[in-house]
Amino acid sequence: MEIVFVTVIGAGLGGLIRYLVPGRRAYGLALLPAVGGAAAAVAWAVLVWLGWAFDGGWIWTVSIAAGIVVSLVVALGLPRLRDAADARHLHELSGGRL
Repeated sequence: MEIVFVTVIGAGLGGLIRYLVPGRRAYGLALLPAVGGAAAAVAWAVLVWLGWAFDGGWIWTVSIAAGIVVSLVVALGLPRLRDAADARHLHELSGGRL
């Protein structure tokens, strides 16, 4: 049951990061919450599989931190990648004139 809670917390923090980091025009509304929730859930599942107690504080801290870090990496990296890809496509479509 705790994996549901950590997934919802990770998704909520991912949604918050969407509005704190500039460049949100490069991705959709649900991307960062989905990424944050998925990263938190995967981290939780791996840590439980490694033998961490699900009622301990460190598993919560590490799982939520994983969701935050992955959401931040996506939020900071995706706009730059998107801008570069858009510039390449515009150059190709304009026949090299732009």
